[in-house]
Amino acid sequence: MKLLNQSIKHLSISILAIVTIWAIVFYFNMLNEIKSSIDEGLENYKRLIIQNAQQDSTILTKTYFDESFFAIQQINKQKALSVKDNYSDTVLYMQDTDDTEPEAEPVRMLTTAFELNGKYYQLKVANSMVEEDDLVKELLYDIIWLYLSLILGIIFINNFVLKKLWKPFYDFLSQLKKYHLGKTEDLPKTKTKTKEFNDLQNVVTNLLAHTSQIYEQQKQFIENASHELQTPLAIATNKLELLIENGKLQNNQAQTIAEVMGIIERLVRLNKSLLLLTKIENKQFLNNQDVLINTVVKKNSSNLEEMAAFKKVKISVLETANLSTKMDPSLANVIVSNLLRNAIFHNIPNGNVNIEITNDTLKISNTGNNLKLDKNSIFNRFYKPNNASKGTGLGLAIVKAISDTYGFRVSYSYIDTLHCFLIKFPAN
Repeated sequence: MKLLNQSIKHLSISILAIVTIWAIVFYFNMLNEIKSSIDEGLENYKRLIIQNAQQDSTILTKTYFDESFFAIQQINKQKALSVKDNYSDTVLYMQDTDDTEPEAEPVRMLTTAFELNGKYYQLKVANSMVEEDDLVKELLYDIIWLYLSLILGIIFINNFVLKKLWKPFYDFLSQLKKYHLGKTEDLPKTKTKTKEFNDLQNVVTNLLAHTSQIYEQQKQFIENASHELQTPLAIATNKLELLIENGKLQNNQAQTIAEVMGIIERLVRLNKSLLLLTKIENKQFLNNQDVLINTVVKKNSSNLEEMAAFKKVKISVLETANLSTKMDPSLANVIVSNLLRNAIFHNIPNGNVNIEITNDTLKISNTGNNLKLDKNSIFNRFYKPNNASKGTGLGLAIVKAISDTYGFRVSYSYIDTLHCFLIKFPAN
């Protein structure tokens, strides 16, 4: 969720809680004010009734409530002395006409007692509270409109004010996403007057500049080291070849020189593999384009036919769909070549290599020894289940590095005496 949307969500929840609490407090405060005002009116109405009763004794006989909202009942002196002015909320059943049923009406009632001409009376004076229900409804509507107005105001501020304020940050972030070490020349930069964004830009720019410098130094070192290793190894190989071609060596000497040449050849392959692995991890292969894996498999199968024939291994390809992915073509060739060479090299005489291609998977299975390999270590560098192996131990590590670079999932399993390597490609 974007930062602006998160702010809207948290502000909406916070404002809803604040408005709700405010509405409750405001309602009870207003209700107290209304009741206090009504109570004052009831007190004045009580005094007016008592004054009128002194002049008109017929009022004292009114023992029921009607539109005048008061009733008088004669009581004894003891009860009259125990009565204190009491204000309460209650309900009165009022009948408007003779043809209708009495309706309950909420009222505020004052119960009191008074003495007149030596007699004691209980007086109940009421005032309608219908306005209270109307107040609650009106207050509820006002709160809803207030909340909606606040939310709309926040959305407006977010979309026009805050969005403009955060625009330099998103511009800078967009440039960072497009930045690639060793490929992008200009460092990300945006103009802003906001101090925090300027501080962030300065820190990130300095970090990228330092990282780019280290990257270039490392890249140069790797290329120089590779070149410096290749040159003496090539010279040593040439000199050993001249010694063998001279023909003045004894058999044991020639055999020793051949073994040394084999070791040098292995060092050359190891040097090239390490250089390739480093370039992959440094993401120096950026020529990404649509690659048809079917074509790459057929090309490598054809190139390795002689090796397979020498090992007496049969290669079969089963295609159920065209498998296309976006990656560097040279790395696509490396990943397929390494898996095929591994399947042929570690096979048995008269063995098989089965290649299956679907719309999103490449599976290479091969016969071999009956020992299941450690799937947690097989893609590690220099892992060799058989110490007598003459390989560099980097072929599958390179496959794993390429897969991680492009988000492929590579896995190993041992099924029905077959060693299976499966690469799961992301959906296009």
